[in-house]
Amino acid sequence: MEGQPSARATGTAPGLQRADGSPVRVLVVDDEPSLAELLASVLRYEGWEIRTAATGSIAVRTAREFEPDAIVLDIMLPDFDGLEVLRRVRTMLPHVCVLFLTARDSVQDRINGITAGGDDYVTKPFSLEEVLARLRGLLRRAGMARASSGTELTVGDLTMDEDAREVRRGGERIDLTATEFELLRFMMRNPRRVLSKAQILDRVWNYDFGGQAHVVELYISYLRKKVDTGREPLIHTVRGVGYVLKPPA
Repeated sequence: MEGQPSARATGTAPGLQRADGSPVRVLVVDDEPSLAELLASVLRYEGWEIRTAATGSIAVRTAREFEPDAIVLDIMLPDFDGLEVLRRVRTMLPHVCVLFLTARDSVQDRINGITAGGDDYVTKPFSLEEVLARLRGLLRRAGMARASSGTELTVGDLTMDEDAREVRRGGERIDLTATEFELLRFMMRNPRRVLSKAQILDRVWNYDFGGQAHVVELYISYLRKKVDTGREPLIHTVRGVGYVLKPPA
């Protein structure tokens, strides 16, 4: 890891809390005790409630009891890997935000992490500032902001209640992860406008994922399965340009 937390990294983040005003809950999963404790200390300084786990089995059990809003999850664990932890946790907490931490840096590992349901990815060595910034971004996407000026967005028969964080198409509720919700919200706020992959990466992820534009393609495919399957398509590809959300003609 690169250095110690700076004042900027450990400054408080007013406004990040649960809807009921209670502290955000974060589970840190890493089998390196010193790293897990350092991360936990920095996150506690944010005013968040933190639990740690050193194995996959403990992580799953803790997630069930603690019900975290976000998980900082190492892929390499002594019993079963972080991808399996995520699969098991998603059955209990489908909307939990997940930030993968790993020494692996291959494109395939990034894709595996995202495909498994991860929302973001940081490789070791990392800076505490980067972890904090990305985690804050995930929590904001999940609605953990004090000042929320939500509205209802409508495109065709697709509706989004930003305050309740509910999406429906034709009256049928659609369950989305935090990142899927933010991507769809960006598109619904810009109906009929073609959005490039670069624009989507900048707005939804705030980072370019190391320039991996295929992340956008993956999440667009996830949205299509949930929003368009069995219905007239709303999400369209403009070849060589990007994507557009528009109601049927």
